[in-house]
Amino acid sequence: AWGLFEEMKNSGCAPDVFTYNLLLDNLGKSGRVDELFELYEEMLCRECKPNTITQNILISSLVKSNSLEKAIDLYYDLISGDFSPTPCTYGPLIDGLLKLGKLDEAKNFFEEMMDYGCQPNCAIYNILINGFGKAGDVETACELFGRMVREGIRPDLKSYTILVDCLCMVGKVEDAMRYFRELKSTGIDPDLISYNLMINGLGRCRRLEEALSLFDEMCSRGISPNLYTYNSLILNLGIVGMTEEAGKMYKELELKGLEPNVFTYNALIRGYSMSGNPDRAYAVYEKMMVGGCSPNTGTFAQLPNQS
Repeated sequence: AWGLFEEMKNSGCAPDVFTYNLLLDNLGKSGRVDELFELYEEMLCRECKPNTITQNILISSLVKSNSLEKAIDLYYDLISGDFSPTPCTYGPLIDGLLKLGKLDEAKNFFEEMMDYGCQPNCAIYNILINGFGKAGDVETACELFGRMVREGIRPDLKSYTILVDCLCMVGKVEDAMRYFRELKSTGIDPDLISYNLMINGLGRCRRLEEALSLFDEMCSRGISPNLYTYNSLILNLGIVGMTEEAGKMYKELELKGLEPNVFTYNALIRGYSMSGNPDRAYAVYEKMMVGGCSPNTGTFAQLPNQS
């Protein structure tokens, strides 16, 4: 692409803003920010006028390169002129602030966005819900979700998945389950990720019958469980003493051609050790070694002491 770009200029064909935007975006995604701004200067020197997409690429690239303050400075420079920001302008800035734990500043940018007549879309709300939820403020995350719905913006699968994940993380599995049911009632099909999060959340709260029911529902919908699904169930089944069921899950994952990892073996060993079955725990350990899976410190911590 770069060879063609140079050839294009050498032949006297002036690149347009669309061409520059493609190359700027490529540099930004590659983390080559210095080269990006060199190309931007060249663009200006050639009197090729940047558009909103160009400026959004610059802001996003600065945020990705951990230069959030520079991105914010650029944003304020732009809006002092004739620049009309879009949701793609605000998304990276809000996300960058949230990832630094600057929740209030992120919320202020969100409000400022609407002051400039830029209406938030589902993607902006998803960024906010995720940021507040991951920071442990699930109340604000749920409020933002409700606000999005009230404003007539339809949540997508990502919206629900983020909320389910954050609620399960803080142990609010009943609320998570309510949103998961709502997701299905709106006609959106849950995917493997959303099922895994809900199954794991139920398992961690010792609601294994519901977790297994959801596992069966997922399979009946034609969604194939992955290693994460099985590892989660094996671990949580073992913790509550349902070692027979955990063993069945292990056999099933092998039949499906999945490769058990150290977490799989550790979960099985833990279950057998906790249920007072040291022989089976050591049998799993031996199988692990024969299979070429290297144990870690967690493996030895789970193995029962031999007298």
